[in-house]
Amino acid sequence: MAKRDKVEFVCSECGGTTVKWQGQCPHCRAWNTLQEFKVPTGAAGRYGTDKRSGRGFVDTTGALQDLADVTAEEAPRVITGLSEFDRVMGGGLVRGGVSLIGGDPGIGKSTLLLQVMARLVAGGVRCVYVSGEESAGQIALRAQRLQLPLQGLQLMSEIELEHIEAVITEKKPEFVVIDSIQTLFSGALDSAPGSVSQVRECAARLTRIAKTTGATLFFVGHVTKDGALAGPRILEHIVDTVLYFEGDTHSNFRLVRAFKNRFGAVNELGVFAMTDHGLRGVTNPSAIFLSEYKSNIPGSTVLVTQEGTRPLLVEIQALVDETHSPAPRRLAVGVDNQRLAMLLAVLHRHAGVALFDQDVFVNAVGGVKISETAVDLAVLAAICSSWRDKPLERGLVIFGEVGLAGEIRPAPRGQERLREAAKLGFSKALIPRANAPKQPIEGLEVIAVDRLADALAQIFP
Repeated sequence: MAKRDKVEFVCSECGGTTVKWQGQCPHCRAWNTLQEFKVPTGAAGRYGTDKRSGRGFVDTTGALQDLADVTAEEAPRVITGLSEFDRVMGGGLVRGGVSLIGGDPGIGKSTLLLQVMARLVAGGVRCVYVSGEESAGQIALRAQRLQLPLQGLQLMSEIELEHIEAVITEKKPEFVVIDSIQTLFSGALDSAPGSVSQVRECAARLTRIAKTTGATLFFVGHVTKDGALAGPRILEHIVDTVLYFEGDTHSNFRLVRAFKNRFGAVNELGVFAMTDHGLRGVTNPSAIFLSEYKSNIPGSTVLVTQEGTRPLLVEIQALVDETHSPAPRRLAVGVDNQRLAMLLAVLHRHAGVALFDQDVFVNAVGGVKISETAVDLAVLAAICSSWRDKPLERGLVIFGEVGLAGEIRPAPRGQERLREAAKLGFSKALIPRANAPKQPIEGLEVIAVDRLADALAQIFP
C-alpha cells in the first residue's frame, strides 16, 4: 500500500500552519485563509537538495560562533544612478539583500527594475534578469523602447526554481531580478505556481542563496484586488526590503514607498515621472503636488509632512456639505478614515464646531497616503475653512498633532519642515509650540499654539 502524502493547511495571511482545515486561522484569526498543500518528504523541498545527485545548491550547515568573534564590516553600497530609487533603498543597494517590489498591474515595476539592471551593467556589474511572464524578445523590445543599453545584461525566461538555482550558483551574478515570484515553481512540490506553498518555498530557497553567495535579489510581487501583496504574509517577513508602488496608474507620476527596510529608513518615499523613456526621478516633488494649488479656495490648505528623511509639502482639501441622509458621511482619501471621525469629535468638544448634520470629505492631493499624525491640524483647518466658506491666508503652511484634550502636540523634525516651507516661498507657518525654532527662519513668520481653539482663532480672527 502506497504511503499517503502528509497534508497541511497554511494561512495565506500570516503563514501559520495547522493539520486540519478550519474556517478561522488559529494564529491570526483571519477567516477563510487556510489553503491545503502537500508536504514534501525529505529535505529536497526545503533545502534545495538535488534529487539526482544528492547534493545541495547551497551550504545548509552553519557553525556555532561567538558574536564577539564575528567580523562586522560596513560594506559600501552600490549606487544605481537613479537618485530616487537609491533614496528609497536607504542610500544604495546592499550586497546580499533581498527586496520585494509590489504594485498594481502596469504601474511600472518591471520597467523600473530593467532600468536599474541596465545602469548596473553599464557600471561593469554582472546582472541576470529572470522573467517568468515575458519572453526574451518582449524584454528586448521594452529595452529598445526605453533606449537602454542592451550589451551585457543576461536574460533568462524560466519558471523552474531548480534551474534558476543552478544558473545562479554557476554564473555567480551580483544582482538578480525575479519577475515574478508568483510564477516560480519547485519540482519538489505538487502544488501549482502561485500557491502558498510554492511562493513560500521558492522565496525561502532564493533568500538562502542570496545570504550564502552575496548576490542581491529583487522579487517582483503581484497584488490582490484589495491592494495587498499576493501570497503568504511570510513573504514580507523573509525579505529585507518591501517596496510598494502608490498612485494612480492613469497619472504620469509614480510613488515608491519603503514599507520595510532593514538597511534604511521606513516610509521613505521616491517620486518618479513616467515618460516615453521610462521612469525619471523627480527631485522636487513638493512643487508637483502644489502645482495646481490656489490659496483663494475655501477648504484647501498646505501640510508639511515628513516622508522618511525628506519633508514634503502636500495640499489637503476638505469639503463640508449639508447631509441628506440619516447618517452623515465621513470619507477620507489619503488620510486615515478612523482618525477623521475622532478629529471631528475633538473639533466639536474643544472648538464648538458641530458637524453632526454635515457630510465631511477629506482628500490628500496627488495620490499621497499620509500615515503620520502631524496631518491633524491641517485637516481640521481645511474642514473649518470649508464650513465657514472662507479661504485660508495666502502663504500659510500647517502641521501638528491634535490630542483628544484639544492640545497641539509636536511633530518630529519640525525644523526641517519649516526650512522646506521657507525654501518653497511660504511666508507663515502655524505649528505646535514645542516645534517653535530657537532661531528665526528668514522669510517665514512662525505662529506657535498650544490649543486647538487658539489655532482656529489665529486662522479665523
